[in-house]
Amino acid sequence: MTDATPVWDPRQYRRFDDERDRAAGDLLLRLPAGLDPEEVWDLGCGVGQHAALLKRRYPAAVVHGLDTSAAMLAEAAQRKDIIDWVQGDIAGWCPARPVDLIFSNAALHWLPDHQGLLARLVGSLAAGGVLAVQMPMAHETRHHGLLRAVASKGPWAEALAAVPRMAALLPTETYYDVLAGEAESVDIWATTYLHALTGPDAVLQWMKGTALRPYLSALDGNAPMQVAFVSALGAALCAAFPPRPDGVTLLPFPRLFLVARR
Repeated sequence: MTDATPVWDPRQYRRFDDERDRAAGDLLLRLPAGLDPEEVWDLGCGVGQHAALLKRRYPAAVVHGLDTSAAMLAEAAQRKDIIDWVQGDIAGWCPARPVDLIFSNAALHWLPDHQGLLARLVGSLAAGGVLAVQMPMAHETRHHGLLRAVASKGPWAEALAAVPRMAALLPTETYYDVLAGEAESVDIWATTYLHALTGPDAVLQWMKGTALRPYLSALDGNAPMQVAFVSALGAALCAAFPPRPDGVTLLPFPRLFLVARR
């Protein structure tokens, strides 16, 4: 199987909910006071927890959650909050009317051409509308470097060669220039979280929820090779991120935040 389109596993993704939600919570805190949106979109909504928070924060708004994964949206649809769940790709997303708030947590880093993408998203905002984005600065991290290195060696290398590699984010100055050309105000900052993970193979389990998904999908037709690849990656990650005496594995993870108001 050569299709590297990731098959998302809601249970695996939610295994580290507290750690993953920390950045989303910090982004929500930076939404402008007094914002009273009528139309809200959560792009890359996953299992819908942030769309639900947005609906509770802005109960009068129409809130939409967009995601490519039917499995993620099926879990999101179990929520009691009244939200319009939409299966679709951010790259082809085009709202029917101007949007008052576009929220995207840990999704846009999967897409190319961030200059064009962000200009298009800001252009989709109504006057006074807000774009709020959080993206992992994953490419530069040690665990992602190990993922690329292990994937490029061994009997699985040919099968994984076609898997799109997560690109490095643009310089922060470039994001500012793009947003400042389209928005009235721009707020950009970066934070490195030191996640204290527990359990065996903690960093491998973390990566199985997100970055490892395309690689697992590409090897889905060859179970022995998939097992061998995951085992080799797990060994490399354990060597780089050994558990501490208290059983905790520390994972530094930098993230970039962008909030722009049109």
